Amino acid sequence: MTSPIDSLPPRPPLLTRLPPWTRRLALGLLVLATTAGAYQAVPDPVNPDPRGKRPIDAVESVFLEDLTWMEVRDAMAAGKKTILVATGGVEQNGPYLATGKHNVILRGTTEAIARQLGNALVAPIIAFVPEGDFEPPSLHMKYPGTIGLSEETYRALLKDICRSFQVTGFETIVLIGDSGGNQDGMKAVAEELTAHWGQQGPRVLYIPEYWDYPGLEKWLADQGIVQTPEGLHDDFAITSQMLAVDPQTVRAAERQKAGLFKINGVDLAPVAKTAEWGRRIIQRRATQTVDAIHKALAK
Repeated sequence: MTSPIDSLPPRPPLLTRLPPWTRRLALGLLVLATTAGAYQAVPDPVNPDPRGKRPIDAVESVFLEDLTWMEVRDAMAAGKKTILVATGGVEQNGPYLATGKHNVILRGTTEAIARQLGNALVAPIIAFVPEGDFEPPSLHMKYPGTIGLSEETYRALLKDICRSFQVTGFETIVLIGDSGGNQDGMKAVAEELTAHWGQQGPRVLYIPEYWDYPGLEKWLADQGIVQTPEGLHDDFAITSQMLAVDPQTVRAAERQKAGLFKINGVDLAPVAKTAEWGRRIIQRRATQTVDAIHKALAK
């Protein structure tokens, strides 16, 4: 039996029953609510969730600049809360070596140090350091290709980098430098930050044992590699380490072609043999530095 209600025509949707002006307002509010909901559903790319899950496997590297922020976070959570801050330089290094000599060497030594420590990452190498006066130019600043900083700027840069690692949760900051002119600034910054932070911040260690080229030269002499200085900003230890990292940075092929593949009276050929010396030197320097870090931490 059919009900009287069943025979009535269907009622129009609610919006069509509203007055025109109310209908327009309701539609506008609906669109606004939908748009707002969609906007809120998209994460903020500048401020992602610090606890967000890493969506892919992590790469295997100790170099901070090679890692995503999530990989750094997870490495720190796994115990890598020591950061190596290394200073190099861009300067004249004689006719055969690239101006980034110290930075090239640090690519090898910092990785070796971090892997021996087992709980460390490596900050981007600080390529710009004091290189002499600007006016009048002195030391390396007299030569094209050199990039120098004032001592004030250098120390300010070091402090801001260390502060960055303090803010992001590293517990130990290790300062090492591959050039003699870098040492005083690192020592001063380590002392200043240690006094400022006290027990409330990370430990800041300046490790002078890393820069021990006199000791390295003596060790090489004991191994039978005795050099006669030629007055170049170059020697066997430097060249062999660079060969181990990148033969092009010492112009190996070009020097062999010109019959100049020697330094301080020591033949650098064959390349593979000298590069192996470079790897031995890198590991020796790494071990010496790691031992010094452990001693400093034990104080």
